Amino acid sequence: VLSMKRIIMILVVIAAVTIAGCSGDTVKEVFETAQLEELQKNYDHAKELYCRIIEKDPESPYAAKARERLAGLEQAGY
Repeated sequence: VLSMKRIIMILVVIAAVTIAGCSGDTVKEVFETAQLEELQKNYDHAKELYCRIIEKDPESPYAAKARERLAGLEQAGY
């Protein structure tokens, strides 16, 4: 039988893990969304998302890819 104190502690840990998991989109998720926006010809939103990636994690491989996509969009006139 679990004591009330132990049950509360377990619930607090579960809540903390859940909140941490929902703290925001990962850079990978944002990149994938930006790619989808490009496919749907929502170029302005795609560019916003690529900029967000660069701001959020400028040294990541996704930031490098985002810079490439931004350059490609600019070159294409978007």
